[in-house]
Amino acid sequence: MKVNEIVSKTEIKKGWSNDKKYRAIAQDGNIYLLRTSDISQLDRKRQEHEYMSVCAEMGLFICKPISFEICGNEVCTIQSWIEGEDAEAVISGLALKEQYRFGVVAGKILQKIHSIPAPKNTPEWSARFNAKADRKIKMYNDCPIKYDNGDAFIEYVNSHRKLLENRPFSFQHGDYHIGNMMIGNDRELYVIDFNRFDFGDPWEEFNRIVWSAQASPHFASGMVDGYFDNDVPYRFWELLALYISCNTLSSIPWAIPFGDKEIETMKNQAKEVLHWYNGMQNVIPSWYINK
Repeated sequence: MKVNEIVSKTEIKKGWSNDKKYRAIAQDGNIYLLRTSDISQLDRKRQEHEYMSVCAEMGLFICKPISFEICGNEVCTIQSWIEGEDAEAVISGLALKEQYRFGVVAGKILQKIHSIPAPKNTPEWSARFNAKADRKIKMYNDCPIKYDNGDAFIEYVNSHRKLLENRPFSFQHGDYHIGNMMIGNDRELYVIDFNRFDFGDPWEEFNRIVWSAQASPHFASGMVDGYFDNDVPYRFWELLALYISCNTLSSIPWAIPFGDKEIETMKNQAKEVLHWYNGMQNVIPSWYINK
């Protein structure tokens, strides 16, 4: 399947990616997902395509990569089209048992994604993430907008940095949460949008579980239980609170360029996170349904 075989396309406006996305119809009548990126992204897009191919070969339910081309000043990738609904939009309408089951599936998929090793030249994790934490704390401190009790996040990060030592590396999806999942018409859970892929501590991948927990505590709980085969280590919860704290600190300065709506979203999210963790005094969040 090549780009010149596409006879019509409709742009998809959803999502935060800089890629342009299209529902594309080919000469044979089949539907595909077409993504285009600036040519400056060539190396990264080639790597993304290669790692997605590995995931597809493992039998994971994703947008399967089909072709990779340079089209003038753009990089074009064609992936399989998923007929279904956004998981985030429909999860709350499902029975709680079904919400939990889909979460378990998401956890099992992530477990397999993390079985893919990171390149051998990946920088040591503790130094790398500590530098990231320092940047995010500075971003928050320099930001004119603050959270109520936002210092609790900073205090938690600074008092738990030793947890970052000797962490393993793996391939990461990079933005793993219910907003990047679909429930297909075949009732399978599919993972989409690998464009933020990275390499690092596998457990950092859970830093966006906040979005999943807000949509469905049962889904988020199932995701954790599925990933750890129902044997969740306490150290995971300690590190997760650190990673979520760092993410929350940088969310408010990130939101400012997007306007009042996004600012309010992040302020409300920070308030909810502080509630889950009792002002960062508890390590296991209150949304977790211990099975």
